[in-house]
Amino acid sequence: MSTLTLLASGEDKFTPPGLELFESPPIIPGVDWFTKPVLLALLSTLIVVAFCWSAFAKPKLVPRGVQNIGEMGYMFVRDQVARPFLGKDADRWMGLLLSLFLMVWVWNVMGVVPVLQFPVASHIAFPIALAIIVYLLKLYLGIKHQGPIGYFKNMMFPPGLPKPIYLLLGPIEFLSTMIIAPFTHAVRLFANMFAGHIILAFFSLVGFWFLFEKLTPLGAPLGVIGVVMTIAMTGFEMFIQFLQAFLFAMLAAMYIGNSLHSSH
Repeated sequence: MSTLTLLASGEDKFTPPGLELFESPPIIPGVDWFTKPVLLALLSTLIVVAFCWSAFAKPKLVPRGVQNIGEMGYMFVRDQVARPFLGKDADRWMGLLLSLFLMVWVWNVMGVVPVLQFPVASHIAFPIALAIIVYLLKLYLGIKHQGPIGYFKNMMFPPGLPKPIYLLLGPIEFLSTMIIAPFTHAVRLFANMFAGHIILAFFSLVGFWFLFEKLTPLGAPLGVIGVVMTIAMTGFEMFIQFLQAFLFAMLAAMYIGNSLHSSH
């Protein structure tokens, strides 16, 4: 029995949040696929489209308002994500990379927006969908620019190594590039948002339970700790949300760059 359970007054027990946080009933009866995560994903799409349209549809020579914010975001993605991996091809792929960055960021921020309070990427289907798009694009570009034989040869058999090494290196490189890379691309985002949502829910529940639901002299300090940790972890989670959007877009740029130009 945990300390939190022992300190809870009465016969009721403190029950920490679990997987039920991610169970979403259909919003419309009979339409099983239309759940809260789907609604928030659609809302996120509208937010990103509206933001980009407002910022870039009719650009002014001297940026103001939304255009100023949009250009700062554009320059951040261009300088920190696109150019390091794509070089002279960076501008060509900015539309995709900026959209990925903004989409994932808005998905994540939904987890700390009052009332909504659910990070879309904590449902693994959404990160997988984006990772598959990047994965298919990577294969297409690699085969188009390097040829089917050249793409897999450059991937599995880098020059300059002793031939016996290829017996071990070839399968490892194939597995890493074709299976592990797209898997980790999706799971990294999902795992961080999943864990962060549970942590925030846990500390929020601790604060509510021991300060409002079951207030006792022994439990009150835990309730205060829960409130303080909720505030602190919310700030930390917002940083992680931004970081994960940055990493997702950065990996997409790296995969595209590797497909456009062989590194061997």
